[in-house]
Amino acid sequence: MDNALTLIWLAIAVIGIIAGWKIFTKAGQPGWAVLIPIYNAIVLMRVIGRPWWWIFGFIVPILNIVVGIVVSLDLAKSFGRGTGFGIGLWLLPFIFGLILGFGSDTYRGPRGEDGGTMATADPNAAW
Repeated sequence: MDNALTLIWLAIAVIGIIAGWKIFTKAGQPGWAVLIPIYNAIVLMRVIGRPWWWIFGFIVPILNIVVGIVVSLDLAKSFGRGTGFGIGLWLLPFIFGLILGFGSDTYRGPRGEDGGTMATADPNAAW
């Protein structure tokens, strides 16, 4: 029984890594960043246009739920998706992340504000 749960957990982790790698790559960030704890959260904040210090919201009980929802909604908006998709990213990130990473969605800038291209955006503006 423990071996089966371990394999399921491992499969979900690998799917999450693959999805995150594709999402970061689509957003013009290094895909390998998904493998490095804390740095992957900083890169995610860059992709969605939030300040890096938002990662501290993930360690505060109750606030982490709110931050998780806002980050999921912002990530969905960054790829032109709506609120429903953002909630899906929050509840089932390994499924909706794959859809976002391997689907035809394109990165539109932080929270969809760039109009579809990164050419005019300064990647270090928020840093």
